[in-house]
Amino acid sequence: MKIAIVGAGIVGVTTAYELASDGHEVTVFEQRSAAAEEASFATAGLLAPHLLSPWAVPGFGHALRLMGPHATLRLSGGLSRANWAWLSRWRSATHASSAPAAALERLAQYSQSRLQALAQRHELDFEASVGRLVLLRTEQERAQIQPALQVLRDSGVALREVDADIARQIEPGLSPEAPLAGAIHLPDARAGNCRLFAQLLRQGTQGSGVHFAFNTRIDRIGATPVGVVVQGESDLRRFDAVVLCAGTASAALLPALGMRLPMAAVYGYSVSAPLRESTHAPQGSVVDVAQQISITRLGQRVRIAGGAELAGADAEHHAATLQRLYRTLNDWFPGGAQLSSGVQVWRGARPLLPDGAPVVGASGVPGLWLNTGHGAGGWALACGSARALADLMAQRAPEVPLDGLGMRQF
Repeated sequence: MKIAIVGAGIVGVTTAYELASDGHEVTVFEQRSAAAEEASFATAGLLAPHLLSPWAVPGFGHALRLMGPHATLRLSGGLSRANWAWLSRWRSATHASSAPAAALERLAQYSQSRLQALAQRHELDFEASVGRLVLLRTEQERAQIQPALQVLRDSGVALREVDADIARQIEPGLSPEAPLAGAIHLPDARAGNCRLFAQLLRQGTQGSGVHFAFNTRIDRIGATPVGVVVQGESDLRRFDAVVLCAGTASAALLPALGMRLPMAAVYGYSVSAPLRESTHAPQGSVVDVAQQISITRLGQRVRIAGGAELAGADAEHHAATLQRLYRTLNDWFPGGAQLSSGVQVWRGARPLLPDGAPVVGASGVPGLWLNTGHGAGGWALACGSARALADLMAQRAPEVPLDGLGMRQF
């Protein structure tokens, strides 16, 4: 088939790879000038296990706080009706059963195995690291994450609860002065550079059944016949199928087809700094549960990621959030990163649906498929979602059950 993909982030690139591997002729349309320039640009880098990652699933491992200096979600410009409606759905999802969380974790584990297979097959060096500590400042935090730990155990994820001394043996760079009640050790957890992986995979697919049309914005999706209308063009470019992988832009294209996704752009931040002293920096990745901040080793850099705000794409960087990232790094790994020069600060959207799960599968409109709304888990879920979507398009049962990750009733 001739297939159009809208969006060349990590989800779009991996979807293009899988569809081309199945023998399809694929064209990827991207409004930016390169792959992984928006939501995939400077992500936290965390792969599976996914459930303990910041903003993975509502209600697992952290409480939603909207007010005060320790707010986990900042409302920029006040609480609009649209934001309130989305937040109400998000908070309702925190009381749901663990079934969606278990389904997401299965997808993340499958995705990681798929990613590792691709990396080995094509010799992709994407600054990968192994091992993660989830840091607990208090016993209350340990109690809060127990539901998530049970889901992980039921999913067969290797983990152990360790005390502060063992945590510091696993990550020798941890400050001895930081208050630490204990940690969750995930020895098989992975992390890596999302943007680098996407660009390496894009280079490998170019000319192998995949064409990338950069600097090309899609204005409209055609339903009958199926195709896309490029900005500035009047004629429909026809395809046998169209796959939306464009994050928040996916939601903007659907109302014209009589469909809506309750997707919010929840913006987060990352700070990437050169490694200063290896022994004072993380060897793998760590997550501060209370702050909902991750610190990840990516080659010769350290990346600190966190913060969440409902705001516009052009909003100014929130100084207090960035200060919290720097402070959290200094709390746990003082002297581990060089912060006086060569620092990259990034603010990017997490295209998030209220239940935290992506939409993967048929849209209900003939020829239109969806692989979008992965939120903070785009990197962790991309390879698995892409393979599952390709299987569905070929009318095969995916290797991993998607358990309702298609067009759900919102």
